Amino acid sequence: MSDAPRFHPTGPQILGVIALGGAIGALARYGLAEAIPHRAGTFPWSTFLTNVSGCLLIGALLVVITEARTVHPLSRPFLGTGILGGFTTFSTFTVDTERLLADRPLTATAYFFGTVVAALLAVQTGVVVTRRLTRPERPSP
Repeated sequence: MSDAPRFHPTGPQILGVIALGGAIGALARYGLAEAIPHRAGTFPWSTFLTNVSGCLLIGALLVVITEARTVHPLSRPFLGTGILGGFTTFSTFTVDTERLLADRPLTATAYFFGTVVAALLAVQTGVVVTRRLTRPERPSP
């Protein structure tokens, strides 16, 4: 057992890394929205891709920081809550769905259920793929 003191982040440290990560994630989301704009009444691909890719990364991140590596205590709040929390945008997803409902109910329904299903599958895919990549191969008998 080591005599070295363990680092325990305090409230201001955690809030600071979440704020910094959130700013980075929000800028990345803005960049994606600018790169893939959508007109009113059309399928919001940038929001869909943002949320699905963010969920994939969240699944992968959680495996890395909880199963595969020993990480700094501020890694999870910075990367998960901060960057990926700032990047994903389920509030925009909700507003997009509500706006589509008035004139495009079928598109709204497809967008709503498609996003939920794709996001859940993305998290699971991130977990499964990352586990396979981070665990050593077992020899065949």
